[in-house]
Amino acid sequence: MKRLDAGDLRRLPGTAATPPGCACAALRAPGWESVTGPIGAPLLRSLGTLRDPEVAEPTVAEFHQDGSRYESAHAPIAPAFFPYNRCEVWACAACGRGFLQYTEFGGYYVDHRLREIDPARVVAG
Repeated sequence: MKRLDAGDLRRLPGTAATPPGCACAALRAPGWESVTGPIGAPLLRSLGTLRDPEVAEPTVAEFHQDGSRYESAHAPIAPAFFPYNRCEVWACAACGRGFLQYTEFGGYYVDHRLREIDPARVVAG
């Protein structure tokens, strides 16, 4: 799987570029949203991963600015920090709008999460 970085995320089209009637327009996830399962083909196509294959257990430290929290729509997208460092990157098969997905595993649960990529929120940190 191809490893992507902040620059790759910034080059993806944002929500404003989604044409009217595109199937991905129904996916509204400005902050992390729980979904019933991973979303893939035919709606989305895999672009790669933000996970570093050399790191067995990526950090769980989060990066925040301006009072944001994990679930905040205005939270930065920081590929080196949790949960981004565990994400796969997907794009709408029709318009190319980007999405991040990861699965959180707890003691007794599995939670699939989705966040749309706002290129303006991507930071190198």
